[in-house]
Amino acid sequence: MARGNSPVTDVTTREQRTDALLALLAETATQSEREAITTELVELNLGLADALAHRYVNRGADRDDLVQVARMALFMAVGRFRPEAGRSFAAFAVPTITGELKRYFRDHCWAVRPPRSIQELRSRVSLAGRDLEQSLGRVATNAELVAELDVDEALVRETLVADGSFRPWSLDAPSNVDGGGSLASTLADDDEAIDRLTDRLALQRALSGISTRDQLVLGWRFEEGCTQGEIGQRLGISQMQVCRIIRRSLEQVRRSLTEPETLAS
Repeated sequence: MARGNSPVTDVTTREQRTDALLALLAETATQSEREAITTELVELNLGLADALAHRYVNRGADRDDLVQVARMALFMAVGRFRPEAGRSFAAFAVPTITGELKRYFRDHCWAVRPPRSIQELRSRVSLAGRDLEQSLGRVATNAELVAELDVDEALVRETLVADGSFRPWSLDAPSNVDGGGSLASTLADDDEAIDRLTDRLALQRALSGISTRDQLVLGWRFEEGCTQGEIGQRLGISQMQVCRIIRRSLEQVRRSLTEPETLAS
């Protein structure tokens, strides 16, 4: 009985097929053919994107969201990669995907978003804290962190407080007020928030009807505030093409929101 391919053989085959497709993509001008090649390239390397996403699981973000971010970044990497640069696709894609995952944590995973300087200092404080704990055999004090990082003590204190904004208390956690109950029981009802929920659900359904790339473009434009030129650089397309994508996507979403819903029989 013949044995199946070993993992090493599978990786080699995937890399060879990826190189061949990338070379073909660089020589292809027809839009439909480019889209077909890009789709195959993305599907061929989904394992790489998913593996990188799984490294960030259990850090406060949903697993499915991380996988989606990583796969979108893989799509971006395919569009940006140039074979003539002399490095492998994996060597180019890994920092691209990792960078988008870190950007996602920075921009979307804070319950209460602190200033950018505090977000950036947080990783340094965390790393220095682990190193000092190993060398001292105990948790480092604020003064020791300040000396290690050579930063203002107030910034260190603010960064340690902000760490709770990344992993907030659950609303199901016990309340300390008289009578017990959960934290949620101490919050006032917000009828306006309930009303907005219906709108958000309708918008999510409308967005699910457009392609992953178009969702990504709309997110960059209206959530992150990127210019059309910046989006074009990320995807390797012209600003005019970005404009057309945004206009077409918005028209499709608008039609979906205004069309009457079909009741299930």
